[in-house]
Amino acid sequence: MRSIVLGCLLIVCSFASQAQQKPTELDKSPMDMSYWPDNYPILRMSGKAKDQPVARLIYSRPLKNGRDIFGGVIKYNELWRLGANESTELELFKNVRIAGKLLPAGRYTMYCIPGENKWTIIINRDNYCWGSFTYDSRKDVLRTDIDVSRNNEVVEAFTMYFDDARNGTNLIILWDNLKAVMPITLNGDNPQPSKKNTPKKN
Repeated sequence: MRSIVLGCLLIVCSFASQAQQKPTELDKSPMDMSYWPDNYPILRMSGKAKDQPVARLIYSRPLKNGRDIFGGVIKYNELWRLGANESTELELFKNVRIAGKLLPAGRYTMYCIPGENKWTIIINRDNYCWGSFTYDSRKDVLRTDIDVSRNNEVVEAFTMYFDDARNGTNLIILWDNLKAVMPITLNGDNPQPSKKNTPKKN
């Protein structure tokens, strides 16, 4: 009897160990995060930021790895997840304007249709998507064309970050030898976020 009970326990333990989720391998396109204002968690930890950030961007960073990217791996005039793995997510804590259009605070998914001379950025309300496989244009909340130019250096890892501008920020997108810029301004009903390291006027 004891041997039967012991055998049953071993079987149960075996199934339990197989059911446990194994840790994933290190991703070839690691997930990263950018804030507006830049380094917001550090500013908050040091007491230099008390309000919420304006925006947070969550995206994966594929590598060039010797490949032809635009016109090669990333096809011109075809929908792109704007990174790798899960679609890029833009979380807004305040209302902003992109291309003069109001984008209310909330969480969105971003896509891109890259062209040779311009990119179309798409902001969509369907979140938590893998790639662009379930993209639904009926859930688009905003589309805008942005400028793209040749970069002076080749960027190995796909990179996105917010760069302070006079009336808001620019979302800078870098990969391979291309650079795209999407201006973002605060809506009038939001206070202007404090600028870090702003030089004093004489």
